[in-house]
Amino acid sequence: MNLQTAVLEREPAASDFLADAISGLSDEPRTLPCKYFYDARGAALFQKICELPEYYITRTEIDILDRHRSEIAAQLGPNVELIGLGTGAGTKTRILIEALEKPAVYIPVDISEKQLRQSAADFHEIFPDLEILPVAADYLQPVVLPSPRRKAARNVIYFPGSTIGNFEPDEAVRFLRRVANVCGGNGGLLIGVDLQKDRRIIEAAYNDSAGVTAEFNLNLLDRANREIGADFDVTHWRHQAIYNSDQGRIEMYLISQAAQAVRIGDREFRFAGGERILTEYSYKYAPEGFAALASHAGLNFQTIWTDDARLFGVFYFTVAN
Repeated sequence: MNLQTAVLEREPAASDFLADAISGLSDEPRTLPCKYFYDARGAALFQKICELPEYYITRTEIDILDRHRSEIAAQLGPNVELIGLGTGAGTKTRILIEALEKPAVYIPVDISEKQLRQSAADFHEIFPDLEILPVAADYLQPVVLPSPRRKAARNVIYFPGSTIGNFEPDEAVRFLRRVANVCGGNGGLLIGVDLQKDRRIIEAAYNDSAGVTAEFNLNLLDRANREIGADFDVTHWRHQAIYNSDQGRIEMYLISQAAQAVRIGDREFRFAGGERILTEYSYKYAPEGFAALASHAGLNFQTIWTDDARLFGVFYFTVAN
C-alpha cells in the first residue's frame, strides 16, 4: 500500500478557518480557535515546545507510559483497534503499540496532514505487520473512520497530551460522550490529563524563556495572513499566558500592542491597545474531578498512572453498559 495515497483527507478547508476567524473575532471575548495552531510550521514549533525544560507535559507523559507500559497494555487487552486522536509525531503511541499484544489496527486521526503522513510512514516501517489507516481530519467534528481488514476485539481510543484541557468542562463532557459512542460497549479510553499543581510550574510551561510558545501563538496570525487573506501586523502583537486559579485553567492570549485595524476577507476588526484575543484554554484537573467529569459522559474510571510528583495523569476508562 502506498502511504502517500492511503491517508484519508478530511482536513478542514480554508473556508472553515475564514468562517471560524470571523465568528471568533466578532464574539466577546474575541477568540481564534486553537485547532488552527497546527499548520506545518505550528506543528514543528509544538515539537520544539515539547523539548523545552519548562514544558513538563510531554516528557512526563512519555515517562509514565514507559514505566507502566506493561500494566497499561494489560488493561487495554489483546487484538485492539487503537484509535489515536491528535497523536502528532507518534512518540507516545509507539511506546503503547510496542507494549500491546497483537494490536489489530492503528487509526491515527490528526488535523496536521503533513505530520500525519510522516508519522504514518514511520510507523509503517517500525510495525510492518500492523495495518495503519491514517485520517487527516478535525477530530473535534464527527469523523467517519475507515474499516480495517481484521476484526478487533474492542475499540480503544488514545487521546494524549492533555488536549482535553482545551475544552470548557461542558464541552469536554459532550466530546467524551462522542468518544464513548465510538468506543462502544466493550471499548476503552486512555487519556492524558494535566493535573493541578503550583501555578508557577504551570505558568512557566506556557511562558518559556526561549520564547518558543510565543512564536507558536503568534504563528496563528501568520497563518491567517497566509491562508485567509488577513493583514495582521504580527510585530504589533505579543503572547501572554496566565493561570486563572478560580477556573483552574491556563488562558493564552494575543495582546494588541497599539490601536490598530485588521482586515479579514471583507471584514474589518478594530483593536484598542491592550485588547486581547483568546487563543486557548487549558484546564488542569484534580484526579477525582476529572473522573467525575468523565462519568457524566458514560465512562467508568478504572485506574490512573502518574509520575512521582503527580504533575500529570494517564487515565483509563471503560464505557458504562
